[in-house]
Amino acid sequence: MKKYIALLAAAFMTASVYASEFADISPKDVLSAAEAKSAVIIDANSPDSYKTGHVPGALSWGAVKADLAAKLPADKNALVIAYCGNPNCPAYLQAAKAAKKLGYTNVQHMSAGIDGWNAAKLPTEPGK
Repeated sequence: MKKYIALLAAAFMTASVYASEFADISPKDVLSAAEAKSAVIIDANSPDSYKTGHVPGALSWGAVKADLAAKLPADKNALVIAYCGNPNCPAYLQAAKAAKKLGYTNVQHMSAGIDGWNAAKLPTEPGK
């Protein structure tokens, strides 16, 4: 029983550290960044979800992952925001970690995802 509890505790601590690897950013702050064009926003949802509606100006992860470096600014301190479906969706991690691996130091996560964005009745744009 002690081993089981220790294993659960270790898993919880690992998940907590893993979840906080990237700072959270609110949908309203993402909207401000989108309107100001002060961030690169990456939608890590499926291509169908992206086509249905995404944060205005967001790039589709599926379309840019092969050449992400070319889509990001030269300034490694630039704000890069990744999101996916909702707080339980881990797909954003691929985009966030790829940006971090390229040396970007201000990578954030909109944990509310497109579900939270839509629930807040914020504007979306359809994809191509």
